[in-house]
Amino acid sequence: MRNIFDLTKEELEDYFISINEKKFKGTQVYEWLYQKREFNIDNFSNIKKEIRDKLKSDFRIDFIKIEKKQEDKLTKKYLFRLLDNEFIEAVVMFHDYGNSICVSSQVGCNMGCKFCASGKLKKVRNLEAYEMVMQILMIEKDLDIRISSVVIMGIGEPLDNYDNIIRFIKIINDSKGIQIGARHITLSTCGLVPKIKELAKLPLQINLAVSLHAPNDLIRDTLMPVNKVYNISTLIGEVKDYLTVTSRRVTIEYVMLDNVNDSLDNALELAKLLKGMNVYVNLIPYNETNSKSFRRSNKIMAFYDTLKKAGINVTIRKEFGTNIDAACGQLRGSMNK
Repeated sequence: MRNIFDLTKEELEDYFISINEKKFKGTQVYEWLYQKREFNIDNFSNIKKEIRDKLKSDFRIDFIKIEKKQEDKLTKKYLFRLLDNEFIEAVVMFHDYGNSICVSSQVGCNMGCKFCASGKLKKVRNLEAYEMVMQILMIEKDLDIRISSVVIMGIGEPLDNYDNIIRFIKIINDSKGIQIGARHITLSTCGLVPKIKELAKLPLQINLAVSLHAPNDLIRDTLMPVNKVYNISTLIGEVKDYLTVTSRRVTIEYVMLDNVNDSLDNALELAKLLKGMNVYVNLIPYNETNSKSFRRSNKIMAFYDTLKKAGINVTIRKEFGTNIDAACGQLRGSMNK
């Protein structure tokens, strides 16, 4: 039996048509769930009882559970227990302009990026759309807030869970759903080229962030196993195609690792690679994990200045949650590790 939070509005409309009811009832159900936040089907007062009973027999409403929380001044990290007793983490960040959430897309991750704590977790399974939706709903309820932006940058590689991710985006973006604007949704990928190509064809206005983290294959091969399948030339070529098709600027994520990818020569090489592209580089201060192989670079400002002088749009990511292992690359799916 499918969880009702796993359905897009269009799928609910199709469901009502399939039981010989008007499709607008799908919109009514969506409004109860996401606008009124009423999760008891018996309370859907504008839907007749026999249809409510049919809904209860055809769909389930089961919730993931908040297992543990950690917080600092601007960040709160949640450990969720899923219905099969697997664990994921999500992080909410408080900004002057609103509240953002970093959601996980998989239990574990098979990408194996060497500098990332999540990459040390072998992938167990993909998250279903409802399990991602519920990360938002549960945190909003717990904190009595509304989430204004979503980054799909938690545990897992989103494009390795493509179908569920697209369904999730449609649900949270729907005007009758959670109503998060497409331009307030960012999907981060380590570079699954065929899926980037598929994503470009969809009528979505979301933001794409590509985790590059190196200016050449020699370095990227040592950091990211995916580069041996889709090397930098292939990836950048696909990003250029994405830019042409969508006319949407792409973020290039670049974690700064001491004496690995942070030299001024690396900066010049990166600038040459990205010259003329509608991208901006987001330099990410490395967040310490249990790994002793990497350290935070102390050359971030010099790297920034070099890119800037070369005409590359560049920012330095503001840090959130470092003190509670909630920052980029630190999520593990267990707060006691």
